[in-house]
Amino acid sequence: MKQTSFSESLIVQARVIGALIMREIITRFGRHNIGFLWLFVEPMMFTLGIATLWYVTKASHGHDVPIVEFALTGYSTVLLWRNCATRCVGGLKPNLSLLFHRNVKPLDVFLARIILEIAGATASFYCLTVVFWLFGLAGLPAHPARVIVAWGLTAFLSTGLGLFIGAVSELSEVAERVWHTVTYLLFPFSGAVFMVDWLPAKAREAVLLLPWVHGVEMLRSGYLGDAYTYHYSTAFMCWTASLLMLGGLLILKVVHRRVEAG
Repeated sequence: MKQTSFSESLIVQARVIGALIMREIITRFGRHNIGFLWLFVEPMMFTLGIATLWYVTKASHGHDVPIVEFALTGYSTVLLWRNCATRCVGGLKPNLSLLFHRNVKPLDVFLARIILEIAGATASFYCLTVVFWLFGLAGLPAHPARVIVAWGLTAFLSTGLGLFIGAVSELSEVAERVWHTVTYLLFPFSGAVFMVDWLPAKAREAVLLLPWVHGVEMLRSGYLGDAYTYHYSTAFMCWTASLLMLGGLLILKVVHRRVEAG
C-alpha cells in the first residue's frame, strides 16, 4: 500500500478543513439573503454600535485617547478571542457523524470554526477602520505593520484558547456551561475599556497576567502611535498561545480516542 507523503497529507487536511468551513457557513448562515456576509457583518454591527454610542454620547474615560479608535481596537480584539473560544465550545456534537470519515479529525472541526471567526473579526476590523477614516471619525493606524503583527498574535492566541476551551468542553459539560459565564466576567479585565497605563501599579501587574490584554495594548500602540504609554510583551503572548495550543492538542488526543471507541 502506497505511503502518503507529508505534503500530500497536508493537502488532504486542507481540503477537509475547506469543506468543513463551507459546511459551517451554510449551516450557520444559510444560502439566502446575504448569507456568509453575516460572518463579518455581525461583529461589525456590534463594534460599530459600541463605537457610535461612545462617540454620540461623548463618553468620557477621563483621558485624551480618541474615543472611536479606543472602542474599535478594544472591542474588535475581545470579539476575536471570545468568539473563537465560544464557537469551539461543544463544537464536536453537531459534527459527530463526520468524525467517522477517515480524514476528518476533531482538530479539523475546531480549526474550521476558528478560521471562520478569525476571518469574520478581521474583515470587520479592517472594514470599520476604512469606514471610520472615510467619514472622518478616526485616523488611519500610525504604525500599520505593528497593527498587523498585533492582530496576528491575537489571532494566534485566540486559536490556542479556542482549541483548549473546545477540547476541555468535550470532556466536561460543566466547562461547557461555565465558559459562557466566564466570558462575561472576563470582559471588564479584557483591556477593552481601559489602557493598562491608567491603572495603579498593583492592578497593572494583575491584568498583565491575562494575555489578551497584551494584544489590545500592542494593537493600540500601532493604531494610536507613540503619544501614549503602552504595556505589552509579544514573548508572553507567544508563550501563552503555544501552551494553550499544546494543552488543547493533548486533550484532543483523548477526545479523539473516545470518539473512535464510541
